[in-house]
Amino acid sequence: MSNKASLASLYAITAKHLSAGSACPPAKKGVIRCYTNKYCPFAQRAHLILAVKQVQHEFVLVNLKSKPEWLFEKNPLGKVPVLELNGQLLYESLMVCDCLEEMFPDPPLYPSNPWSKARDRLLAQLWSKGSFALHKIFFSQGDEKVMAAAVEEMQHSLDTYEEELVKRNTVFFGGDKPGMLDYMIWPWAERFQPAKLLLGDEGILPPSRYPALTKWMERMMDDPAVVATYLSPEEHAKFYGTFDGNILVKKSVL
Repeated sequence: MSNKASLASLYAITAKHLSAGSACPPAKKGVIRCYTNKYCPFAQRAHLILAVKQVQHEFVLVNLKSKPEWLFEKNPLGKVPVLELNGQLLYESLMVCDCLEEMFPDPPLYPSNPWSKARDRLLAQLWSKGSFALHKIFFSQGDEKVMAAAVEEMQHSLDTYEEELVKRNTVFFGGDKPGMLDYMIWPWAERFQPAKLLLGDEGILPPSRYPALTKWMERMMDDPAVVATYLSPEEHAKFYGTFDGNILVKKSVL
């Protein structure tokens, strides 16, 4: 049986996010399963790589506000994504995506040069740490001081990636097409749009300060894997909360 699949055949076997007290659906032998959450940017990394590789797989959606007990059997940290195949388990988004790259090397998402490959991995890891500032904005409860500090923190991180993209002089971090680093960054870039609802016209990524990243975002929006996994600003906003003027009120919808 081929592991290749069309983007349309990549599906979730649970219509809703499973919560505490729910049973884990039985796994099928030989089928890659991804335990995930529709709104988690770390989990979206795995969604993107599965999509770009066109890997036949299934999703099990997990409620991260009321975690099912069996999730901790899959990952002691209780986080997603978790990859499962024939009883083998792997978690942490960068590890999951690197494993998928090794298992399904076509198309290659890392440069062949070892130094360049390590550089991309380093930048992906640094992004994971710097990106938490974005969530501070969403959960700021409209506190302007908190939002201003979070924006400054996020933009301090973004400066590194703007400089890197300019230095590479390429459309994407991966060259003329997206690579692993592009996909590892994208889930948070997608969430810049709902953040703009709170921050005003320029948002987190003012084009005057980030011309290369602004063009990068526009090009990424046309990528088939991004299109396949994309959630609208309205969907993200529904998850993060409901808008009341300029105040985001945290309200889970899972």
